[in-house]
Amino acid sequence: MKLSAVSKAVALGLSLAYLAGCSTSGKTTDAGQGTDMSSGSTYGTDSGNANGAMDASAIANIPSVFYFDFDSSEIKPEYRDALATHAQYIRSNPSVHVRLEGNTDEWGTREYNLALGERRAKAVAAFLMDQGVNSSSIETVSYGEEKPANPSSNKDAWSENRRVELKYQ
Repeated sequence: MKLSAVSKAVALGLSLAYLAGCSTSGKTTDAGQGTDMSSGSTYGTDSGNANGAMDASAIANIPSVFYFDFDSSEIKPEYRDALATHAQYIRSNPSVHVRLEGNTDEWGTREYNLALGERRAKAVAAFLMDQGVNSSSIETVSYGEEKPANPSSNKDAWSENRRVELKYQ
């Protein structure tokens, strides 16, 4: 079967439109920008100064608390764009250091929760280092269940307490 030039052009245009539609998943857009899936707000890396370095005001509205599922140290996909933006900020400001504070809910032994909080903090540290952040800019600490964001003992509180807080020093 022979296709005319017009048919080929239409087929090519439809293919390109399909591919363009597939590439806009809502997670990564252009120039390192992303969407915070929990709030729908867009943030990115385009608020730097003339030499490309980001200033403190550019990072102020980026989420810095990252929540985890029960008994997990796996970074949720919805936090990857925010963490990548933090990584760019840290890379572009060599004097900046961060402390990653791993936390858990009250379930489990004290020792287990300290270890889980450490795994969570180290997972975030590994992500930042994969993004080019120097390990000397990162400190990890685990508080286990000792510093709950929500001291209640219910499902909502437990979810709030399973987190890593990224704090600039």
